[in-house]
Amino acid sequence: METNAMGAIDLRFLLLENYKKLGINEKQLAVIFMVHHLLKQNNTLVTADLLSLKMTMPVEEIDAILVELLNKNILEFDNSGSQMKTTLNPLKRRLYREFQMNVVKEQEETTSKDYADQLKNVYEVFEKELGRTLSPLEFSRIREWVSFGYSDEIIIAALKEAISQNKKSIRAIDKILLKWATRDDVAKEGYSALNEQWDKNIDKTIAIAKTKWVDDDDEH
Repeated sequence: METNAMGAIDLRFLLLENYKKLGINEKQLAVIFMVHHLLKQNNTLVTADLLSLKMTMPVEEIDAILVELLNKNILEFDNSGSQMKTTLNPLKRRLYREFQMNVVKEQEETTSKDYADQLKNVYEVFEKELGRTLSPLEFSRIREWVSFGYSDEIIIAALKEAISQNKKSIRAIDKILLKWATRDDVAKEGYSALNEQWDKNIDKTIAIAKTKWVDDDDEH
């Protein structure tokens, strides 16, 4: 899979984005681009002499840059076959790692932003519907729901269902969410993984049930 992904990399774009991070200067960058160009033209061994035919730099300077690129693990001369070949595989592997890291970072940033947006939306709706500021414990429980995978739409629907039953406690909403999730699990799988998880943590369940989330006047 990694080999195929490396082949799909736009080396020029990723190199321009990352060459400074890899410690490559502009002269080295020009040589890399020319090596890549000559390899694309089916030249197997790219030497300083061959590069000098295409570039304005003297052959001695190009040769010194090739040595620098070898030492930086940017290119290599592969002599494992019947003839020596020039490859940019070390560079491609490093660029692929940078690409992977950037993708993971972007996903984490997106997930973090989505998570924050979801929490903000739920908090605002809860405070509006309940007509009061949420307690720290209520904030914490809502974060648990979101982390567990409940969408803000489901959480808000459970809130409105509880209010329709004249129940305004987090505990009541929690029971509705569990009931809905259990129902969906049974419909899909014939059993409830949520119930299993809930039963395994019965002490925590009891503690939650005993928590006084709101004033007694709000409980029905």
